[in-house]
Amino acid sequence: MGDLFDRLESVDPPRQVMAEGAVLLRGAALPFEVAILAALDTITARAPFRHMTTPGGYVMSVAMTNCGAAGWVSDRSGYRYDRIDPDSGLPWPALPHCFLELAVAAATEAGYPDFVPDACLINRYEPGARLSLHQDRNERDLSWPIVSVSLGLPATFQFGGLKRTDTLRKYALRHGDVAVWGGPSRLCFHGVSELRDGEHQVLGRMRINLTFRGAL
Repeated sequence: MGDLFDRLESVDPPRQVMAEGAVLLRGAALPFEVAILAALDTITARAPFRHMTTPGGYVMSVAMTNCGAAGWVSDRSGYRYDRIDPDSGLPWPALPHCFLELAVAAATEAGYPDFVPDACLINRYEPGARLSLHQDRNERDLSWPIVSVSLGLPATFQFGGLKRTDTLRKYALRHGDVAVWGGPSRLCFHGVSELRDGEHQVLGRMRINLTFRGAL
């Protein structure tokens, strides 16, 4: 996969269909970049990144935090959304206006004009981190799409089908790209390959991923 990012850089269309109901919007987050990064600093000052533990006792390689009405949490008791940050005992930071504006604009462009998220999961990948193949199914209403924003180092996004064994398609995600999936693709398995080392001119040696959901 070493040349995937370079090979696609010059040929990617601004909008790529990944599957029925799933699209990749190249550079859609770039107009919001400055506001998003400033808001991210404010969020993480109140709710710092942490490495959560899975129900099986595995410590996740991806560091996480949340903002919005509820946050996704994982521990030995299971996966769930909670209105309270278990580390601080306080509500999660509010969803910033620029986050909401970006999520709604991307969802509308992807064909989901009624989407208004109430939660944003914020993932921090450092070199060597990865996200195993999984479905997003902890949300109460699965009719809402997922809006996923990539910032920082490039990553390889794996997008499959409704069964774990379905063929995986791979997409190079770069700073500012936004993936949206819902409808018939809402429960497609997806993941992120191990992050390669590098230096992004804005975020340095990391990748930040914002995923917006209708959780409650």
